[in-house]
Amino acid sequence: MIHLHHSPGTAAMAPHIVLEELGIPFELVPIDKDGGELQSAAYRQLNPNGLIPVLVDGDVVLYETAAICLHLADTHPGGALLPALASAERAHAYKWLSWLSTTLQQALIVYFYPERWASTPEAIAQVKAHAEQKVLVLLEQIDAQLARHGGPWLLGTAYSLLDPYAMMLCRWTRNFAGRKARDFPHIGQWLTRVLARPAVQR
Repeated sequence: MIHLHHSPGTAAMAPHIVLEELGIPFELVPIDKDGGELQSAAYRQLNPNGLIPVLVDGDVVLYETAAICLHLADTHPGGALLPALASAERAHAYKWLSWLSTTLQQALIVYFYPERWASTPEAIAQVKAHAEQKVLVLLEQIDAQLARHGGPWLLGTAYSLLDPYAMMLCRWTRNFAGRKARDFPHIGQWLTRVLARPAVQR
């Protein structure tokens, strides 16, 4: 049985949706991230960084959301959540997944935790404002990608693990002071399609 250590609203959402899409048995293991569980010795054995999510699949213990999603897609190829191996489409899927996890997600982390980069209230507010503007610039790339190919999903005609991953990050902008991901014309339509999928609804 696959176990996904998770907490609502965290980066566990993407692998949770991927598991639902694949239709395979799994169990959610709730983590009390505000109650100190992330710092416990037991959890640090699973993820020494003390972050969510963690996937336990038999003897395989994985952290990092992108790695978990790739593992699930690779071990369940019938779900067709990635393009064919060694294809140009697969290469672009890797590119977008890397960009989502190392560029957009990290900019959002700065937005949510500005105190890690500044110490005074004024500096913290400035860091947060700059991070919000950076995220909006990055969202323009997703909007342009959707406009360029005109397909229903991030990669074009085929739904992939990139769609729930990108949707999760777009959702994190819902409390932005100004423009949000859903306000971009192509992103807004795409989000409606992603949110309507039965696996996402579940």
